[in-house]
Amino acid sequence: MHFPLKLYMSSLSTVEAKLEAESKAFQVIQKELSQVIETRQRLESQQQENELVNKEFEHLDDESSIYKLIGPVLVKQERGEAVTNVKNRLNLITSEIERVEKQLTELTKKSELKKQEIAKLQMEYQQFLAAKK
Repeated sequence: MHFPLKLYMSSLSTVEAKLEAESKAFQVIQKELSQVIETRQRLESQQQENELVNKEFEHLDDESSIYKLIGPVLVKQERGEAVTNVKNRLNLITSEIERVEKQLTELTKKSELKKQEIAKLQMEYQQFLAAKK
């Protein structure tokens, strides 16, 4: 297949420009994906920590003292308040993890679509180069 040189060059540069733009968009998505994964890992770590604290509460008797670290100071806290705070924190963390999981799913789909678009453009580019010969 032979194209007139002018048409060939403009089409080739159009494909190159699209390929470059899609590659940059893919890099942005990958960076976002990385940040969301990091956020999920941090949340899971916080969740595990709070679940451990919650389990420790089960082993305490009613007379046990509970202290909360506020800045550099340990402050005595009522058992009921401490248990409620940890459970509320766990609920909040769980809902955040769910939100981040949805975000992760969306970004993964976007990433796959961009990969497919880039592969398509690379094939187009190769076809233009092959047609030039």
